[in-house]
Amino acid sequence: MANVEQAEIVKSNKIPPEERSAVDKFFKLTERGTDVKTEFLAGLTTFVSMSYIIFVVPDILSDAGMPHEASLAATIFVTIIATIVFALWSNFPAAVAPGIGLVAFFAYTVVGAEGLTWQAGLGAVFISGIAFVILTFSGIRTMIINGIPDSLKSAITVGIGLFISFLGLKNAGLVVADESNFVAVGDIMTTGPLLAVFGLILAAILTAKDVQGGLLISILATSILAMILGYTDSPKGISDIFSLDIPNISETLFALDIKGALSYGVVSIILSFTIVELFDNTGTIIGFAKKAELVDEEGNIEGIDRALQADSVCTVLSATMGGTALNAYAENATGIAAGGRTGLKALVVAGFFVLTLFISPFIAIIPGEAIAPALILVGAFMIPEIKSIEFDDFTTVVPVLLTIIMMPLTFSIAEGLAFGFISYVLLKLGTGKFNEVHPIMYFVAVAFIFHFM
Repeated sequence: MANVEQAEIVKSNKIPPEERSAVDKFFKLTERGTDVKTEFLAGLTTFVSMSYIIFVVPDILSDAGMPHEASLAATIFVTIIATIVFALWSNFPAAVAPGIGLVAFFAYTVVGAEGLTWQAGLGAVFISGIAFVILTFSGIRTMIINGIPDSLKSAITVGIGLFISFLGLKNAGLVVADESNFVAVGDIMTTGPLLAVFGLILAAILTAKDVQGGLLISILATSILAMILGYTDSPKGISDIFSLDIPNISETLFALDIKGALSYGVVSIILSFTIVELFDNTGTIIGFAKKAELVDEEGNIEGIDRALQADSVCTVLSATMGGTALNAYAENATGIAAGGRTGLKALVVAGFFVLTLFISPFIAIIPGEAIAPALILVGAFMIPEIKSIEFDDFTTVVPVLLTIIMMPLTFSIAEGLAFGFISYVLLKLGTGKFNEVHPIMYFVAVAFIFHFM
């Protein structure tokens, strides 16, 4: 109530502008009913909630053959720079970082399934980033969003969640390859899978109880248990936890291979990057704006244009440093719930990520089984979107099913998108429902057909 009253005082001009600090004026703290203390605590809350990415993202990028130390450095530097740009340019209360869904797409589809080198994969990220800049500044981004049916947008979210959960189960050793059944349950009574199960149950309990930083606590607790059991090495001294030598980014900085990406004919890959980024991040930003009460009576979102511009430009920057496309992480909702309403909250998050540069030795000894539960729970975070899908039209249900199920089964987000989009257009045409197909859908479907050809 105090924040609301404070905002009303400003609106009624009872606080002269000259009595407000430069920080207050720049971030519009009083207009949005907040203050420096609230924004700081909201930023700290967000950081604790999303800090697990410094363990998870480099681990996935390593699976693509990227150097772990450089991947860690790239993840942290990209997060810091992009979040600062986001905060100062858009004054939006969200921290951004390489999205786990897009990181998984990069590692397991672009590099893994398609066979690109990780350098060429970064080239594809760079090209898609340029395309995203053009789409954003030209207004085409809005047209594409409006052209794809809501049910397919929701299916993309659910499918990516299941795909990432499948990756987590695989990394935990809970699901293994099997010649007769393709996949089977792993030897869950061995130390590694048992550690992952412990971490999963702990993370789920903490999340269910709304404990701030539940995923981070689970990662640390599972890692400590692994050390106690002798499954991983324990730190021998302070130098194994903290170091003034920040991780070296030189191996990934400007390592992108644009020419190599183009030589692979990666139109569908770039299109997939763009589509996934388009819906994942745009939808998240809109959701945050509603929670932060930044939507006016006419439905306009303050700062949304600048937020999308910052996101697209920083994706290009990310590729040059060794990172993937960016997302405004869902964990930002914890900070918004704590009262964060401005870019100052995001700036605080960036400041805390600077500190993580000095704990790289500790990050290096975190076992994969401690990280896997965080990946598995991503599916739990994303599957509720299924309730937004309309199931009363079979010509929509089938494309939704194919989108969701083909992502984990083909180990490829792009293939799931392709099956979903192509089947949607063909089923609508085959049943005479031409007026339900937006022109943009024809373009996307044809692009994916060329992908298969």
